[in-house]
Amino acid sequence: MAPPGLPDWPTRRRLVATGSVPIAGRAWSGGGRTIAKVEFGVDDDWHEATLAGQVGRYAWTKWQAVWQARPGDHILRCRATDSDGHAQPFDPPRDVGGFGNNAVQEVTVHVTAPA
Repeated sequence: MAPPGLPDWPTRRRLVATGSVPIAGRAWSGGGRTIAKVEFGVDDDWHEATLAGQVGRYAWTKWQAVWQARPGDHILRCRATDSDGHAQPFDPPRDVGGFGNNAVQEVTVHVTAPA
């Protein structure tokens, strides 16, 4: 997921204004399987994103969604599922080198109220 808005470096949050916020990203299975779906979540409310540009089983697949941002702090997440039904885990399986992290991506966003 490409994090929306502007970065707030001290807190590592992203800053956006209220209203429609386009969200987009790329998904890849890594195992030669196509992406069947991508889910986009705000706080714990999940919706299926729109897939676009799927060109082959070894290619990255673009996805997009629109978020109706309301004031406050929110956690945005995305989760891909491949054509064999394998979905990204919420908790990453770890290996000694730390290379096996394929967990659900998470971004904290602060939405400012209109002035």
